[in-house]
Amino acid sequence: MLAPYWVLPWLLISGVLGPDHPRPTPALMAACLVIFTIGLTLMLGADAQKNATLAARPGVITNGFYARMRHPNYLGEMLIYASFALMVRHWIPWAILGVIWLCVFMTNIAAQEVSLARHPGWPAYKARTGLLVPKLRRPRQQV
Repeated sequence: MLAPYWVLPWLLISGVLGPDHPRPTPALMAACLVIFTIGLTLMLGADAQKNATLAARPGVITNGFYARMRHPNYLGEMLIYASFALMVRHWIPWAILGVIWLCVFMTNIAAQEVSLARHPGWPAYKARTGLLVPKLRRPRQQV
């Protein structure tokens, strides 16, 4: 399942893209490192929270990493691999990730959404959160 991910670093270091393919600049490497770190924090933090919370009580998790988005662990993983694709600077990694994200991630997310819909409070939670991107709350209007 993870084998296609190995194409990304292989393209970067193998030289198969040719001698004229641009190498990552220090600024690009720094940006990729920031994106990777955010992704790793989201993925590991959300997975740890989910594991600990569901061990204590079943149901919908509505706080912490899950306060504004329903699938922070998937977003984290997407950011990790997007940082690798960005470093390669070629369309092939994005095509690979697009297929994986659409065929695997979105299928799993859709199944989880259906499973979570059976829990009380789901409609309200779904309305106030984003699927993969945090939903920002509108400021309350003063009367």
